[in-house]
Amino acid sequence: MQEILQYLFSGITNGAIYAVIALGFSMLYSSTDLINFAHGEFVMLGALCMVSLSLGMGFSLLPAFFFTVLIVAAAGMIFERLAIRSVRHPEPIVLIIITVGASIFLRGLGMLVWGKDAYSMPQFWDLPPIDIAGARLLPQSIWILLIVTALTVGLQIFYRKTLTGKAMIACAVNKKAAWIVGIPFKWMVLLAFGLATGLGAVAGASIAPITMSSYDMGTMLGLKGFCAAMLGGLGSLWGAILGGFLLGILEAMGVGFVSSGLKDATAFLLLLLVLYVRPQGIIGAADVKRF
Repeated sequence: MQEILQYLFSGITNGAIYAVIALGFSMLYSSTDLINFAHGEFVMLGALCMVSLSLGMGFSLLPAFFFTVLIVAAAGMIFERLAIRSVRHPEPIVLIIITVGASIFLRGLGMLVWGKDAYSMPQFWDLPPIDIAGARLLPQSIWILLIVTALTVGLQIFYRKTLTGKAMIACAVNKKAAWIVGIPFKWMVLLAFGLATGLGAVAGASIAPITMSSYDMGTMLGLKGFCAAMLGGLGSLWGAILGGFLLGILEAMGVGFVSSGLKDATAFLLLLLVLYVRPQGIIGAADVKRF
């Protein structure tokens, strides 16, 4: 029982990170119909910027966290303005290839700026692990869960209660109709990129104290976040949360009771299973076509 509880704590912590990354994928997809395969690299930028601001420049926790999110969100908006909006024929396959190229570029940029070394930083709370029934829960895990809860509530309020959030939903439903009624579609896309990459920065900054941050960490995190988004239902915020936690828990249980070699394979096995059995994900609705 103690081992199961320890694996569960580990899975919930990892699942919360996957959920935040999946939120970025789902939010951008629901607003623009685009899957950004460079999203994992923005998570990497968030982790390394947090380390640099906190340890390298001496910023305290909250300013370092705030400026990290701001810097990475600005980088995401610049990426949209220069690489996405300037495309003459924005076909889905063209945009996907651009995001893959951006992923390679950002990884190389990260290596040039921070080098190949891995970095770590202290936890947000300088407290010993919490003992629960013999299992240990890191204080940083509580921080991550609080951040996920705040993000989920904040995004729900943003989409349901604010005019900008409703305008983004309108653009996702029908771009032409939204443009006709005066909604600036291009600005909504720019805002969606800023919010999505900002969520990536939040995920990166949150895991910086519990993992080693390096220039190549974003690739696997991005793929797992994408798997979590697909598992829950791409485009669904609640699906992203469910998929992230489910992936994290199943991954931890697989490592604990089967083999540590399954840690990275679990995400892709689940993705294949979902694509075969329920392509729209657990919560995602099936597409409706009108003729």
